[in-house]
Amino acid sequence: MSTTNSFDQPVGDLILDPSPSISPKDSPPTLTGKHVTLRPLSIPTDTEPLFTSLCIPSNDQLWTYIPGGPFRSLPDFTSYITALAASTCAFVILTKYPNEEEQNFVGIITLMSIVPTHQRIEIGHVFYGRELKRTTAATEVVWLLMRWAFGKGKGKGGYGRVEWKCDSLNGPSRRAAERLGFRFEGTFLRHMLIKGRRRDTAWFSVLLEEWEGGIEKALESWLEDSNFDERGVQKQKLEDIRDEIIKKNAA
Repeated sequence: MSTTNSFDQPVGDLILDPSPSISPKDSPPTLTGKHVTLRPLSIPTDTEPLFTSLCIPSNDQLWTYIPGGPFRSLPDFTSYITALAASTCAFVILTKYPNEEEQNFVGIITLMSIVPTHQRIEIGHVFYGRELKRTTAATEVVWLLMRWAFGKGKGKGGYGRVEWKCDSLNGPSRRAAERLGFRFEGTFLRHMLIKGRRRDTAWFSVLLEEWEGGIEKALESWLEDSNFDERGVQKQKLEDIRDEIIKKNAA
């Protein structure tokens, strides 16, 4: 959207609240859903259980599009996630609630490219263990982060844009972004060098008005228990729910 200024030049719309968003690194939140808990990564407490869960040889192919890994030693893995935690707001993904005795470490995810001044943030470094991939819990992970990022008020992010970026050749990540409601914006060519290879980066985003216009409600509706049968199979696809909500809002 654009308007014109006093010189009849096109300019962007004014923002109702231009104040900076909240950086999650200032006070990292713990986010709890029905299926997962996202807890701020704690080093060295979390390094060994994460290494044991995520760095088994059968997971090697899951590291292909991640900047580091696969890892064969705990010290190497510790160095990597220590640097990751320093440059992002990193979370461990747990399949048990904090007050339960045992917690299953099933992944790592971060909030990164954090720019509160411009009200934008990225969900990135998404590493799901095999037990988390293509599950209801995997969808809930991203919903929890987006709900925090777009939320308003105390303890919420107050962002206007959430980004998702991935290697342009990473088909599963691209499909996940689009399924979740992210819009493809284009490809940055020769954007990065990862593991000695050139990476073109696909950029996706969800804007606040898109979140409020149907993406939030669609995710909430899809995650409802009533959307799954007794075997845990979805009754309605997320994309179909979202399309119905957006069409209804536009009517």
